[in-house]
Amino acid sequence: MTTATTLDPLVEPRRSRRSIALVFGVHGAVGGTFVTRIPWLQERLDLSPGQLGLALVMPAIGSSLAMPLAGRFVHRYGGRAAVRALISLWCLALALPALAPSLPALCAVLLVYGATAGMADVAMNAQGVEIEQRLGRSIMSGLHGMWSAGGLLASGFGILAAHLALDARLQLAATALVLLALAQPVCRGLPDLRAPAEAEAPPRFTLPPRSSLVIGLVGFCAVFGEGASMDWSGVYLKDVTGASATVAAASYTAFALTMAVSRLAGDAVIRRLGAVRTSRLSGAVATLGGVLVVTADTPALAIPGFALIGVGVAVIVPLAFAAAGRIGSNPSQSIAGVATVTYTSGLIAPAVIGALAQATSLTVSFGLVTLLALALLLSAGALRRAEPDAPGDHVTAVAPEGASGKDLSAI
Repeated sequence: MTTATTLDPLVEPRRSRRSIALVFGVHGAVGGTFVTRIPWLQERLDLSPGQLGLALVMPAIGSSLAMPLAGRFVHRYGGRAAVRALISLWCLALALPALAPSLPALCAVLLVYGATAGMADVAMNAQGVEIEQRLGRSIMSGLHGMWSAGGLLASGFGILAAHLALDARLQLAATALVLLALAQPVCRGLPDLRAPAEAEAPPRFTLPPRSSLVIGLVGFCAVFGEGASMDWSGVYLKDVTGASATVAAASYTAFALTMAVSRLAGDAVIRRLGAVRTSRLSGAVATLGGVLVVTADTPALAIPGFALIGVGVAVIVPLAFAAAGRIGSNPSQSIAGVATVTYTSGLIAPAVIGALAQATSLTVSFGLVTLLALALLLSAGALRRAEPDAPGDHVTAVAPEGASGKDLSAI
């Protein structure tokens, strides 16, 4: 079924793409800033590792609970207004964790923090998919690369603030205001996509359609490998391969940098090979990386293995969102369903790896990561809808009556 929406014809295609890329960068910068001050939070509230772990689960829970609401929000207020409001709330939420006076308050604050993150994530991905479809070429991998780049850049400032022993309450509040101020002019460049007045509003909560559930499971496999590698690569290098503390500590930054570079370069690969072939190649690369990790007995083998896992999973989530955006008459609803399934993997991956390592070994745990990477290779066909010329029932944009629209595929 095809539903018409209103596309603002005065917004230039290049401006739309540039604007949504900067929105992704701002979103990533909020998260990148927060993670650098987690040690400050732990010290200030005197949290044990278990208490801190409980608190850090809350953003993922809040995100998963709130994501299904995003489709209705986008439907009611339009794409541009939804992104502007939700990214603004996400920026402001950055200031809240440092103000929490106790563990229960921190958990409550991080639920809100995660809810705003998840809703903003769905809204901006829906905008990205719409702009990609009108351009007629892949941009989603590059957008997620901007998210990674924003997080890396912001984490650098956060590390500097921590090194200078700045009070996190001041730093997070100031950063929140700076990012909020940056987001406002950026959002003006987004197309104002709206559902027609007669279109039925999506339900507040609904299970994702079966087709998007399959896509979500592909994303689940990729995010599992990403979460496991980010959280456990340092421990693996130290405990299994005997790496020094310095090498082990640098593993997260190296892995995140690999992900960012791969995503920024991913659109060129997708345009050349197509979504399905790129997914198969990604699965093969991630599987090879997993094999290197589980057979490694030195850092010289394990580090390239983790890098290959990062390269292999980098473009899968952007492709999953692009495929989901071509399902049904409300892209944000399908994207919310895929995002909920996909990001649940990030919630459970570290715990599953830890539990399996406790029962067996870290090597066996990353054997599971390798099997899920192989599943990416075998299930690549599920992302066929991400092909620019694939059949789909995505939303078609029309200009307001009496206005002359611009062809976004012209660039």
